[in-house]
Formats: sequence, structure tokens, C-alpha cells
Amino acid sequence: MGRYEDILWYSFGADVPEVTVYPLADVHLGAEGAEVQAFYALVNQIAKEPNSYVTLQGDLIDNGTRNSVTNIFRATMPPSQQKREMAKALEPIRDKILCMLPGNHERRSGKDADDDPMYDIAAKLDLEDKYREDIAFIRIGLGKKRGHSGDGKPYSYLLACMHGAGGGALPGAGVNRADRFMNSMDGVDVFIHGHTHRPYCLRGSKLVVDVQNKRVTRRPTLTMCAGAWLDYVGYPVDKMLTPPAEAGANKLLLCGTRYRFEAVV
Repeated sequence: MGRYEDILWYSFGADVPEVTVYPLADVHLGAEGAEVQAFYALVNQIAKEPNSYVTLQGDLIDNGTRNSVTNIFRATMPPSQQKREMAKALEPIRDKILCMLPGNHERRSGKDADDDPMYDIAAKLDLEDKYREDIAFIRIGLGKKRGHSGDGKPYSYLLACMHGAGGGALPGAGVNRADRFMNSMDGVDVFIHGHTHRPYCLRGSKLVVDVQNKRVTRRPTLTMCAGAWLDYVGYPVDKMLTPPAEAGANKLLLCGTRYRFEAVV
């Protein structure tokens, strides 16, 4: 288990033209309406794709308790089985996992006991070093810069990943919250969160003041939300929440031939 100050560092080679990162969150395995077959199909697809990787960003299991809003009597399996099934499902992409983070559903277990299902899943996969409690910072290097100023160094991207919080009834509330948090982190290229079940991407930029070279430049930024894997049944219907997007994941593309990153939602 590492602290968020410890950056997860990856170098994928000078000959890699592009890396694809799939943020996976909000599967809610075990919940009524969890579209797990679609999730399993994507995992199997990623396992076969070269240069494709994943970030695991919480609420992978539903982990219903007596004190949660989840109707535990409609769960398809108990939390202990949810952990085992999720670890088994992730085994084919074990070597592609960049980070593992808990969500508010996994954190339910920590309110009454010293228990973290996400850490248990990480331990089952022997990936405790990829686990972070709150936020993970990930540096990815790929490709090789050309020309006199490049000196053969890789293109470098810094990602910040977390489950997320809040949101509200309207989509703008979640976007505004994430945008404010993104602006609090200097040097981050891409901020990825989950939780709201509303996949989107938001492009922005920051001014970079280079006093030494007497220059001011603009640095592009990207904020995006992972997809979710829940049908429109149960609690969201009872609370008159709007239906979520169709089950599925978006993806982040990192370029190794120039400094370029983009989201596909």
C-alpha cells in the first residue's frame, strides 16, 4: 500500500506510438441491475489489446450493508463473494492495471470495521503496490522526442485518478466540482474520476510562467469521468434520479509521436 505522494511511474518504450488507458469504475458487482456481462466482455477485449491499460477507480463491487441505501435483499451475491468474483474477473488484465482505488461503496466496510474490500482485491492479485487509499498520481512515458531539444526523451504525461465525490442531481454540479479540483493540482495533464455515473470529458488549459526563459505558455488539460455499469432499476428510480448513460467505459489516448492526449467517450 502506497501513499498518494508516491507517484506510480511507467515507461512503455521508445517504439510505442500510442497507449490507451481505460478508466474502470462503478461496476457495482452484486447489485441489482449491474451489467456485469458487458464489463466482463470489455475486460476480455482489453486483455487482447496491445498497449492498453486500466485504472481501477472504485465501486467495483456494490458491497451493500444493513445501513446503506442499497437493498441487500436484492443483491445477486454477498460482499464476500463479490470480492472473489471481481478479483477473478480482473486476473486476465492483472499486468495492465496501473492503479487501484476504493470508492464509497468499498469504504462502507471501513465504517464499522478495519476492512477494505478493494485492498483485499489488490492483495489477491498481488498488486498491493498499485493500491492508493484516496488518489493516485501516475506518470506515463512513451515514444521518443525528436529534434535538437528532444534528446530522445519520452513524451511524459501525468494522470491524477480518484473515485470522486458529490455531484448533485444535475450534471453540471459534478463537472464543476471536478474542474475546481483539477485546477488545484499543478502539473497534472489529465484528471480522471468516477462516482457520478455520467461519462464526459472537459478540455481546458493552464498558463505556465517560465521565469528562467522569460516565457509564458499554455499547457492543455483534460478532465474526464469514467463510465458506469448499472441499469436503471431500484434506488435511482425510487429517488427520481435521471437514467445513467449506457453501460460502458470511455478511454484516454496518449500519443507517443507528439505531445497529445484525448478522450473517447
